[in-house]
Amino acid sequence: MFDNLSNRLQDIFGGLKSKGRLTEKDIDTAMREIRLALLEADVNFKVVKSFITSTKERCLTAEVMASLTPGQNVIKIVLDELTKLLGVTDSKLVLSSRIPNVIMLVGLQGSGKTTAAAKLAYRLKKEGHSPLLVACDVYRPAAADQLASLADDIGVKIYRGDGKNPVAIAEQSIREAIDSLRDVVIIDTAGRLHIDELMMEEAAAIKKATKPDQILMVLDAMTGQDVVNVASAFAEKVDFDGVIMSKMDGDARGGGALSIRAVTGKPIKFISAGEKPDALEPFYPDRMAKRILGMGDVISFIEKASAIAEEEVSEEEAKRFAKTEFTFDDFLASMKQIKKMGGLSGLLSSLPGGDKALASGQVDEHELDRIEAIIHSMSAEERRKPNVINGSRRERIAKGAGVEVYDVNQLIKRFSETKKMMKKYSADMGGGKKGKKRHGRGSKGLGGLNLPDGFGDLFK
Repeated sequence: MFDNLSNRLQDIFGGLKSKGRLTEKDIDTAMREIRLALLEADVNFKVVKSFITSTKERCLTAEVMASLTPGQNVIKIVLDELTKLLGVTDSKLVLSSRIPNVIMLVGLQGSGKTTAAAKLAYRLKKEGHSPLLVACDVYRPAAADQLASLADDIGVKIYRGDGKNPVAIAEQSIREAIDSLRDVVIIDTAGRLHIDELMMEEAAAIKKATKPDQILMVLDAMTGQDVVNVASAFAEKVDFDGVIMSKMDGDARGGGALSIRAVTGKPIKFISAGEKPDALEPFYPDRMAKRILGMGDVISFIEKASAIAEEEVSEEEAKRFAKTEFTFDDFLASMKQIKKMGGLSGLLSSLPGGDKALASGQVDEHELDRIEAIIHSMSAEERRKPNVINGSRRERIAKGAGVEVYDVNQLIKRFSETKKMMKKYSADMGGGKKGKKRHGRGSKGLGGLNLPDGFGDLFK
């Protein structure tokens, strides 16, 4: 979403870093370019004006102007101001001691509210809670059916009531949660295509009947700065506690996400990028600011890698890695882990400068698919013992995968080189270094992601 803005800002900073000293004119030019970049990203014009004023004031201090690295100082100031714009501190969802906790979701129709409800339930379930989803959208055709389908996919109970009276359904769901020992109730309210009094009155009535601990507004990031007007109207009538910003994987300009906190004073608590249940992530202002400025987000990547590894890496796999018995099956499992984190593009975008590499076309995102097709074309024996793959087998594998024999040869060659590197690493770290205990291939490097040394060479 922020690709265009990120590229514009990185180009501006590139010009500043090339200068040994900065003049007031240089600062003025940079601020003008940043202002244009933010306006083109559909950031609210009042927010842009305030941002530029405070940033310029800090950049024109003697400490910055007379420093040996003025360009880097300017980037640091922009990072600080951008983080401040997004919220400075994390606004995590904190549940009260009340049982059950009640979370009410509001928003316009089409904002992704129903899927956000299911994603939030999935997240809370993974954290050890027992959520109950409540279908209070009785107007949109098949809305309750959609929520029921999502609830079934993630193994969460749903309450639909009589399917007619939203306020009664919401009120009765609290008793249902108590009776069925559910500690969190997530109420999916009805949305409209536009803000109207009936919608607001119903939301206010549900709020009065259930006394929710948290009211979260789901906003579609694709609507740009217009989300500010929607959020302001809801804040006035219903008063919500935080925002779930949906569809962050879209190609919109992202101005709404940058404007919402400054205009409404309400924090972004979660962002959603994708349709899968695990696509809901806590929002960290400092990490998002770094990503926008092309500094990557290694911490989030490591956290996600750790979570995936904890779920999927078996003890048997760890032992095989420790003995450097790496097979194509293990390699396939590692690739699936990378895909779960967004593929090669997701991995690279988490690293400083990674977005530039993606934009320049240096990374072939389809390489993972080609390699996966080749491995799937192998027999079980060939995956375990690549040395049995002779010329005729390579032709069969290539034909089955829809690639050239050359591609199969290259993969097998790189795979063999990777195994050699692993054995060398094992010998260096385990066998010959007295007093140093190797952490082994059974341990999980890269924040827990079970990737072997030299794994990246397979994509060269």
